Amino acid sequence: MPRTFFITGVSSGFGRALSEAALAAGHTVIGTVRNEQARAAFAQLHPERAHGCVLDVTDFDAIASVVAPAESAAGPVDVLVNNAGYGHEGIMEESPLDQMRRQFDVNVFGAVAMMKAFLPGFRTRRRGHIINITSMGGFITMPGIAYYAGSKFALEGISETLGKETRQFGVHVTAVAPGSFRTDWAGRSMVRSERSIADYDALFDPIRAKRAARSGKQPGDPHKAAQAILTLVETPEPPAHLLLGSDALALVRDKLAQMAHDINDWEALTRSTDG
Repeated sequence: MPRTFFITGVSSGFGRALSEAALAAGHTVIGTVRNEQARAAFAQLHPERAHGCVLDVTDFDAIASVVAPAESAAGPVDVLVNNAGYGHEGIMEESPLDQMRRQFDVNVFGAVAMMKAFLPGFRTRRRGHIINITSMGGFITMPGIAYYAGSKFALEGISETLGKETRQFGVHVTAVAPGSFRTDWAGRSMVRSERSIADYDALFDPIRAKRAARSGKQPGDPHKAAQAILTLVETPEPPAHLLLGSDALALVRDKLAQMAHDINDWEALTRSTDG
């Protein structure tokens, strides 16, 4: 069944791949971009079913003024995909707080503002699917991505909670957590804090160098991720969480096994606090 998608951040990466796949499958796509030139380029993907709109998801007051005309032009949205986001890399002690605020404004507050814009329509129509692109970094952690992982942990929790609130209305929420994919995440779109504390050199310098060297060579294919998301959308009862990529699967399984081990080891102390 043809659907109307609203996808944030369609100029590159997952957003672009998903837009192209959805259009090829016969769906309509409303995609957000950052400037008029990108909007015109996106509209050229299909003369009738590709609708670009200029929007910065951190301009919260502007969202409603973009969503309403977009739905008037393309029809009621069935699927909201919160894809816009970026990665921040840096040792936490070295990373300024304003970089954390910017990370959360885009990755968390922007996504929440988009959800709040669409929820009234989804609830009224008693249908809809919200897909939030999170990350395996919303489950696992590694040195140098404290702000990024924090933002994705937050979005995972918000997504799961919202899904429990809206399921009664036929509105589903899925947090899609990719592993390492060949996007610009670790390349030109990543913000990197400058190094300043030598004590962290031995730990972090090799990690930063390896991540930069692997950019563009990751195992995940964004086009296959797009097809997986289209399959997800067709599922009558979609999951609250979906991992994408074998690396995400292995790392998250390892994390859950370690958590289960720690919970069991410390069970006596945990239970000792009951009255």
